[in-house]
Amino acid sequence: MNELPEGWVVKKLGEVGKIVSGGTPSTAIPEYWNGNISWITPADLSGYNSKHIESGRKSITELGLQNSSARLIPKESVLFSSRAPIGYVVIAAKEVCTNQGFKSVVPNKSVSSDYLYYFLKASKENAEKVASGTTFKEISLKSFSELEIPLPPLPIQRAIVAKIEAVFSELDKGVQLLETARQQLKVYRQSVLKWAFEGKLTNENVVDGELPEGWKWVKIEEAAKSLDNLRKPINKDERQKRQGNIPYYGANGRTGWIDDYLFDEPLILVVEDETFTARELPFSYKITGKSWVNNHAHILKPKEGLDIDFLNYQSYYYPFLPLTTGTTGRKKLTKNALMNAPIKICSLSEQQRIVAEIERRLSVCEALEASIEKSLRSAAVLRQGVLARAFSGRLAGI
Repeated sequence: MNELPEGWVVKKLGEVGKIVSGGTPSTAIPEYWNGNISWITPADLSGYNSKHIESGRKSITELGLQNSSARLIPKESVLFSSRAPIGYVVIAAKEVCTNQGFKSVVPNKSVSSDYLYYFLKASKENAEKVASGTTFKEISLKSFSELEIPLPPLPIQRAIVAKIEAVFSELDKGVQLLETARQQLKVYRQSVLKWAFEGKLTNENVVDGELPEGWKWVKIEEAAKSLDNLRKPINKDERQKRQGNIPYYGANGRTGWIDDYLFDEPLILVVEDETFTARELPFSYKITGKSWVNNHAHILKPKEGLDIDFLNYQSYYYPFLPLTTGTTGRKKLTKNALMNAPIKICSLSEQQRIVAEIERRLSVCEALEASIEKSLRSAAVLRQGVLARAFSGRLAGI
């Protein structure tokens, strides 16, 4: 550890608090569950952004506590997930217990819970380095207890926490703005496609609900040919024996590689039996070159007079859901339903102008999205940099 400011000392975690593991009561005994004791697991912290926690998805009874290795830990204890995954951190807002996926610190008077919380937030990488295991990595109680923590006097700890939270608050505001912009781009992307197939990108004075002059409705089967009879599924084990450089496609894109091909031309693939409800991915995508397609995607080949990209973009967010059959979790778009679905077409030259304008606008979206992603990554790096400086005594203003 680098040289620290005067008044700081280096301690081991086991010296600044009591390290407590958790446990799980038998799930075969109902009397152990659904009590009034909060029981936290690492799964409860997946996507959890608050600093404190009061309860998880499950709770246990006093009987469950007595008949397991779970232990009550007091309010202000700091929970650190020690496996699956390593590195979630949260402060107990009240007395709680955990499963065996945590090493929790009950801090003594030398360290504040908030300071310990942020230190452990910065310690994920160090914890992973001393973890062991084959199926999944886990940091042992001994290894966790021996992690070193730089410890300034309590007033400095409180000043560091205040500075971290002030910087993080500003970062959070920036991240929120970036996330809002990213969502707005998603809405704009879909709006561009909606306007395109209402004819508004190439025609003035389009009347809502009416087709522009020269446009018409046709069934997909009138404008494209189905090649579903040529697709062929190959199970994963067989593909492992036939590894090659030919992309193997399914409903949501490439799912692997294979050593031979069924097609060697531009085609449109449309979801047959994957997620339709609350779907964010497009329903269709274009493939080119040599390819193999399984039976989870319909295959469309445009007939003369239909631009392939025009068909693809019109199918992206097509309202296929009402045309599907089956349960909510696994709906199916049959070939008959797809081929009888109505689409709009216009002259080939206008189709090509529409495609060009769509791609011009979407390319701007993609550039903005890339910039947003870069900024979000930079914010995450900056956050870790703030923590690194804080625990080496180099945080400005302290």
